[in-house]
Amino acid sequence: MNLTREDLYSLEKYNEMRTDFRTKIMAHKKNRQVPIGPNARLYFEDEMTMRYQIQEMLRAEKIFDAEGIQEELDAYNPLIPDGSNWKATLMLEFPDVEERIVWLGKLLGVDQKTWVQVEGFDKVYPITNEDLVERETEDKTSSVHFMRFELNDEMVAAAKSGSAISTGIDHEHYNYSVAPVADNIRGSLAGDLE
Repeated sequence: MNLTREDLYSLEKYNEMRTDFRTKIMAHKKNRQVPIGPNARLYFEDEMTMRYQIQEMLRAEKIFDAEGIQEELDAYNPLIPDGSNWKATLMLEFPDVEERIVWLGKLLGVDQKTWVQVEGFDKVYPITNEDLVERETEDKTSSVHFMRFELNDEMVAAAKSGSAISTGIDHEHYNYSVAPVADNIRGSLAGDLE
C-alpha cells in the first residue's frame, strides 16, 4: 500500500498529536527491529514506520505545499513492503568514530551478505540500495543500507502460517545470526505479507 497526501496529517494537526503518535510508533518499532550481533541492526519498515518518517520530515522541513509533500511520498513509499517481501534498513552501529572508520573499511559488501530465512527454505539475500545512492566506495561501506528481501509464494504461505523466521549476516569479518527471531517480531513480519 502506498501512502497518499490524504493519509497524512496537516502540520498543525500533526503537531497537536505528535507526542501520542510518537509513543505509538516507538512501541510499534520494537516489534520490527532485530539486532544482529553487537554492531548491526535490521529495522523492518512498513506503512506505519514510513508514515511517521514522512510526517517527521514534513514537520522538520516545514513542508506544506503539494509538490513538496509528493516528493517525500515518492522518496519513502518504496520502503513499504508490498505483500511478497520485507523491506529493511540495515544500520551498522559503532558509537566510537575511530572504530567505525576501521569497521566500515572491513565490511565492504556487508549488504550483500545479510539474509532472512523462513524455516524450511533457503536463505534470501537482498536487493540493496535501490535508491541509487552510492553507499560503498572501494575503501569503505556505508553505515546505512536499504534492503528488499523478495519471498516466493511458498515462503509467504509458510511465514503467514507460523513458520520460524531467522536473519543474519554471513560476512567474513562479521558473522552473526538470530535464529529464530522473537515471536513478536515474527508476527509483525508475517503481517507484512499478503
